[in-house]
Amino acid sequence: MVKIEHLTKAYGNKLAVDDLSLEIKPGEIYGFIGHNGAGKTTTLKSVVGILKFDSGDIYIDGMSVKDDPLACKRKIAYIPDNPDLYEFMSGIKYLNFVADVYKVDGLKRNELIHKYADLFEITNDLGQPISAYSHGMKQKLAIISAWIHEPDIIIMDEPFVGLDPKASHLLKEMMREICDKGGAIFFSTHVLEVAEKLCDKVAIIKSGKLIRSGTMEDVKGDDSLEEVFLELEGE
Repeated sequence: MVKIEHLTKAYGNKLAVDDLSLEIKPGEIYGFIGHNGAGKTTTLKSVVGILKFDSGDIYIDGMSVKDDPLACKRKIAYIPDNPDLYEFMSGIKYLNFVADVYKVDGLKRNELIHKYADLFEITNDLGQPISAYSHGMKQKLAIISAWIHEPDIIIMDEPFVGLDPKASHLLKEMMREICDKGGAIFFSTHVLEVAEKLCDKVAIIKSGKLIRSGTMEDVKGDDSLEEVFLELEGE
């Protein structure tokens, strides 16, 4: 569903991502792990078409992000590490705006907005301006906006930051549900315990280079993911 081929991106003389190749297949929750500045966010922004990259290519269901960015964006949803939403809008206006962009019909959008707003317990807050929301509420709104057009592929950068335990548990269930239906999830996280329990596959990146990837069992063996990560970081 997502294929990254020899992705390279530099900022001046610094290589942020160095010849990275990965493939996220249908049904997979794929975790992306690395220290701050390792290249995770640059990679994710390249996948969703926000950042131009220097070489390589990225394919969404066989379509090139370089050659057909709009078609690729219709297939995916993206939740950034910091939910920069239109704070002058109310929550409900923002969700309807996103639904309009993705051409979700009125009945379907209302059904999904009510479903997810009730699940995340923010239904009574949707009439309030987003500027009045806490970070956690903004994160919940960003998650709902990603799910309401029912994408096949969801890309997330640190999605659990700011969520309370109940909301985190709900998001994990929603991620698995997407993949059980044949979709795919590609997300970065610093919460290694979550990645270890949730992910089918994981990739570890260091200074822009992929240093290990594969199934969770292949990557960690008999150790914990935290132990493997710290060992690889120290090498």
